[in-house]
Amino acid sequence: MSVRPWIALVFLARLAAAQNAVQDAVPAQPAGPQRAEFTIDPGTRVPLSLINAISTKHSAVGDRLYLETAFPILANGRIVIPVGSYVAGTVTQVKRPGRVKGRGEIYVRFDSLTLPNGVTRDFHARMGGMDATSPGQVDEKEGKVTGDGNKAGDVRTVAETTAAGTSIGSIAGSSTGHLGMGMGIGAGAGAAAGLIGVLATRGPDTILARGSTLEMVLDRPLVFEAGELDFGNYQPPRGIPAAPPPANKSTSPLRGPIPYEM
Repeated sequence: MSVRPWIALVFLARLAAAQNAVQDAVPAQPAGPQRAEFTIDPGTRVPLSLINAISTKHSAVGDRLYLETAFPILANGRIVIPVGSYVAGTVTQVKRPGRVKGRGEIYVRFDSLTLPNGVTRDFHARMGGMDATSPGQVDEKEGKVTGDGNKAGDVRTVAETTAAGTSIGSIAGSSTGHLGMGMGIGAGAGAAAGLIGVLATRGPDTILARGSTLEMVLDRPLVFEAGELDFGNYQPPRGIPAAPPPANKSTSPLRGPIPYEM
């Protein structure tokens, strides 16, 4: 038997072992560069400034509301949502205040966020609060704003009409020699007129004025890649001017609008 085939087999085995040793010594190359991600967690509160006013008197279901972020939101030490990013929302339900009882209610849902460079994320977030200058209360679970009642105004209206009726009745009663009877009749008529005025008038509408500060509570994580957070030389806006306060007037059923005296 010839020894040459055995020598060839031994040579091939040693060659294969040497190749395996070289492969084990070479470090594995990474598959590719890792993409950095920045996540805004669910439950994060994002302060917003309202661009357009909404109210239970003039707004309807489906109306849009537009807002801007009022404070930067960071993740991993980097600004992810800068001031002046755009938020769009929807009025989902409107309830007018009642004539005798019941307060105005307006339900708001936030739908999308657009960064200054145009990167957009869609979601359904709720309202979590508003600034102390805005009247009413926020129900965070339902995302609604409930307006204030007007019990003090109703009492004042009845008191004013009662006083006016008493004055008129005293004049009429004194001219006929029945001062007490005239005052009683006048007071009753004035109170009745005031009560009719209260029953015929709705309570105050719920209003979110332009420039109001609201809080949006995220319902899901917002994930952005590093390449989506290039804002260049973007300069945030200075803020949205607040709407002027309404005219300071009261209404009396007998005498009409009366401006307050300073």
